[in-house]
Amino acid sequence: MAVYTHLGAEDMAALIDAFDVGTLVSAKGIAEGVSNSNWLIDTTGQDGRGARFILTMYEFRIELGDLPYFLSLLDHLAAQGCPVPRTIHDREGNLYRMRGDKALALIEYLPGVSVSDPTPGQARAVGRALAQMHLRAEGFAGNRANGMGVAEWQRLAAECGPDGLAQIAPELAEIVAGHLPRLASAWPGDLPRTVIHADLFPDNVLMLGDTVTGLIDFYFACNDMAAYDVAVTHAAWCFDASGTGFRPDLSEALLAGYEAERPLSAEERAALPLLAQGAAMRFIMSRAYDWLNTPADALVTKKDPLAFARRLQFYVANPQVFA
Repeated sequence: MAVYTHLGAEDMAALIDAFDVGTLVSAKGIAEGVSNSNWLIDTTGQDGRGARFILTMYEFRIELGDLPYFLSLLDHLAAQGCPVPRTIHDREGNLYRMRGDKALALIEYLPGVSVSDPTPGQARAVGRALAQMHLRAEGFAGNRANGMGVAEWQRLAAECGPDGLAQIAPELAEIVAGHLPRLASAWPGDLPRTVIHADLFPDNVLMLGDTVTGLIDFYFACNDMAAYDVAVTHAAWCFDASGTGFRPDLSEALLAGYEAERPLSAEERAALPLLAQGAAMRFIMSRAYDWLNTPADALVTKKDPLAFARRLQFYVANPQVFA
């Protein structure tokens, strides 16, 4: 989440009035994340008791044609009992509205907090919730290719260039050049597929204690390998923020939680070391590109690609963590 576009009070009130959610009370920009502009919205609610929502304006890395997939997926998963926010349709029944050339959607607000220092119990709950999402998404009719797959890693690497990567850190260009071709040539294509979240970081999970109350930000969701989603989540949850400290207790709990709902096949388990390296490369490249291209005046927190370069190097050296 982030804020790239600034809306005045009158514009914001008019936008909220398009939805049957009461009158706007307040709107607060949310600075975390990098892809969209987001606001925490409070309204009077339909019954006057107050209500809270998230308003998202889609800025980049999201094609307008993909929005029905993302937003309909939220409604599908919520209807299947997953802790996922519903899309609030406007007064005309639309999933989203346009403001100029940008789309906006209003999403249900869910209780809970994102944890910064997860416990094994929380990691187990996240693994279980991820597996449940994979299983309950099977009836979803939408289909979307992974827009952040191998081809996009390669494109972003070319866009950044060796000089741009070295500008971030001298060793980054060498790491990318040394591993990206190998990962691209070895990437599997025959593992079980489903709808995946593809970005399940701790800040995209809401929790109360050891209970998952919300899986949010499905804007990288796509149809891809379920085991790749496990690898992305593993990379996101099982290290400290710098990528230097691996937490084996979180790793064991996350995988056990997942397999309590959806056991991994022998082929999936064997592929996890490579998939985890690919997950790390995916975030190296997106973070590097954002680092070099984020506007200086955007209300955005830049994220360090080296934190995932360290994860990549760990996964190369320690494939046994998935044994």
